[in-house]
Amino acid sequence: MHAPRQTLPLAPGIGFKSAHFAELAEAPGPVSWIEIHAENYMGAGGRPLAQLRALAERFPVSVHGVGLSIGGEGRLDPDHLNRLKTLCDWLSPASFSEHLAWSTHESAFLNDLLPLPYTHATLTRIADHIDEVQDRLGRPMLLENPSSYLAFAESTWAEPEFLAEIARRTGCGLLLDVNNVFVSATNLGFSPQGYIEAFPLDRVGEIHLGGNDEDEDDHGAPLLIDSHGREVADPVWALLDVTLARSGARPVLIEWDTDVPAFATLRDEAARAEAALSGLKAAA
Repeated sequence: MHAPRQTLPLAPGIGFKSAHFAELAEAPGPVSWIEIHAENYMGAGGRPLAQLRALAERFPVSVHGVGLSIGGEGRLDPDHLNRLKTLCDWLSPASFSEHLAWSTHESAFLNDLLPLPYTHATLTRIADHIDEVQDRLGRPMLLENPSSYLAFAESTWAEPEFLAEIARRTGCGLLLDVNNVFVSATNLGFSPQGYIEAFPLDRVGEIHLGGNDEDEDDHGAPLLIDSHGREVADPVWALLDVTLARSGARPVLIEWDTDVPAFATLRDEAARAEAALSGLKAAA
């Protein structure tokens, strides 16, 4: 497999939005790396690729896929995989990641990341798909834990153990989304700290943080939505501290994909992530 041209620093990064190009280039502050959604950069040229090429000269880049449908029952889309390979070949990103989810059914593409039952059959299918992705790209990938709103009665694995077994079988790394852990724990009624304790943190190559929205289910119980549309909530920052205390320093990304704010707001969130990482070093 290819060795990446760069590695992600043990520092904060942000999800790049084109509206922030000039400010990011001129005054990044604590932002040390950027992440892009792969599907936004699979074209043949234009302003998006020109901006990305310019930023890639200054920042390590993580490529985050949202459309491979790793958990889908059908085969992976070979055209999509080929376009992804073209992007990764010229960009040589520091990291590539995808979601533990599915978004396709036969020829239909569903604009969502949908959940899966954690069974042996699902595990085998996902492992086969990850092997195909890693072989085609010639590089390892990271697999992200989902945000969950329901649990499947047929699941026979707990999510951390399921992800650990996928990583063991395929050699892939893991992307730990701490906000997703908090959202799922709130919605499904488990301990987020217990989840982190069970998670294979030695396989984590990247940590994500994002905002969530509060709602209620049909019975009036709290329901959190992984919206990526606001500041990271205080309980998620606290869970990040718990995670870093167990894992050690990791690259930490601020995701903000809807209602995108001024760059200064993202820079402030990155500064808070930098403080969490610095606090970890000070305590060592």
